[in-house]
Amino acid sequence: METKKRTEIAALGQFGLIDRLTHGFSPKNPSTLRGVGDDAAVIAPPAGEELLCSTDSFFEGVDFDLTYFPLKHLGYKVVTAGVSDILAMNARPSQIVLSLGVSAKLPVEALDDLYEGVRFACDELGVDLAGGDTRASMTGLAVTVTTLGHAPKERIVYRSGARLHDLICITGNLGAAFMGLRLLEREKRVLSDVTNPEPQFKGYEYLLEKYLKPRPRTDILDALAEEGIVPTAMIDLTDGLAGDLMQLCKASSCGARIYLERIPIAQQTSALCEEMHADPVVAALNGGEDYELLFTVPLSMQEQVMRLGLVDVIGHITPDPTGCFLVTPDGQEIALKAQGFPEK
Repeated sequence: METKKRTEIAALGQFGLIDRLTHGFSPKNPSTLRGVGDDAAVIAPPAGEELLCSTDSFFEGVDFDLTYFPLKHLGYKVVTAGVSDILAMNARPSQIVLSLGVSAKLPVEALDDLYEGVRFACDELGVDLAGGDTRASMTGLAVTVTTLGHAPKERIVYRSGARLHDLICITGNLGAAFMGLRLLEREKRVLSDVTNPEPQFKGYEYLLEKYLKPRPRTDILDALAEEGIVPTAMIDLTDGLAGDLMQLCKASSCGARIYLERIPIAQQTSALCEEMHADPVVAALNGGEDYELLFTVPLSMQEQVMRLGLVDVIGHITPDPTGCFLVTPDGQEIALKAQGFPEK
């Protein structure tokens, strides 16, 4: 921000800042009866549909580092996180409410960049900014996004619906976002004392995009609906394949077997893992922030799922007492473990 004009937040005041940041956001969804500008938004889901709500929080120094995380991308990513939660319920996102905790070190122009990313994501995904709040923060930037969506009751998918012999399916590839983060952290560390740093990102652009600007899988919902598939259970992949699969199995009172050779890993992920002496399978299992979808379907739907062309079948559901395991090509079974909160 040093090269830009710098306007102190105090020069605008809380209400002036809110007016500036939310200017240009206008409701596009019929379900948004009243958006920004009142004490509360007024939301009415379409007739016969249920309203869904999810909240995600992001904290500077824990979930992102402004040294290498552009604020435009951060704005886009927080919308992605909220939208992905709604998609994981087989529902359509429609509104977000965005709240900020802002430290005095950030100028107004930095928040302009953040909201530019939010606006781009909202326009791209057909989501309305319906309100929010801005407060002072003593511990750096904090962003909380609440996302609303809707779906017919009979089409809503929970984590608790997986059944014995269901196929375990995932979208996209895994571990790329985690390795994008590892790359950024490496370059920050190596170049910390360099006057004019030139980070070495060539050949790993895909990994950076997966971490800095992940795209929610709205296309998957379209494809599932076109094939007439309603998953038995679903969850979005934010905490790593191992942890999220274990959450789904716990909710569904079942076990799982997934096969190592079926886990999709991008070429750039494998290449950077080799360069950094890391295991790409560990990155895929425990990395997190992929924002892909993991879901289960009955075995009878295998042909329909394969026709989608967007999904990999990586395993199957087993009885509850059997636990969750990764099966190696030689038949060895390795118990999955959840990593919990990642250490930055």
